Amino acid sequence: MADTATRTMTRAGRRATAPFGGRPSSGTRHPLVATAMVLPLAALLVVVFGGWDAVVTQASSVGVMLGR
Repeated sequence: MADTATRTMTRAGRRATAPFGGRPSSGTRHPLVATAMVLPLAALLVVVFGGWDAVVTQASSVGVMLGR
């Protein structure tokens, strides 16, 4: 019994595992997943630092410059 447990532990130790039992990461991430991860932080930063007003102001300036 102890011999089987030792072999199992040795094999498990060699296998690459990811956190939470998932498959190991290859270092790449799908662009949609990356976007979904960053959007909440971006929205929070816009609200906290008042970035929305800056975007509206810039869009308005470009509209005026283009003659609209």
